[in-house]
Amino acid sequence: MVDMAGSKTTASTESSDVVTCCPPLLGPTLDDASAAELAATVKALADPVRLKLLNLIARSGEACACDLPALLDRTQPTISHHLSILVKAGLLQREQRGKWAWFQLDPDRLQQLCSALGDPDCRPG
Repeated sequence: MVDMAGSKTTASTESSDVVTCCPPLLGPTLDDASAAELAATVKALADPVRLKLLNLIARSGEACACDLPALLDRTQPTISHHLSILVKAGLLQREQRGKWAWFQLDPDRLQQLCSALGDPDCRPG
């Protein structure tokens, strides 16, 4: 190589000249089955009514199905449908008390979701 003054130079190929712009990516921690299971959970959350139900129940600690239609301005069958999806996804636990069903968050499932998203210390509520 020739520099601007006409002198011969040599190019440096030492590895110490390489500058990394950011830390290396970590490998995935989810296997295919776990990723599919968590995707189903996230899909269950991908509805405004279900997000509102989860938020309401999280803030209250637990909720009776009898109170939810009025709070969300939806019919009882609509609320039941959404609650069923959240229970099936493992996000809510259902307990029958007499005539009414009561719901609360499933803390273990929420912990799995938080951990998969990179926050192993998150706590619901």
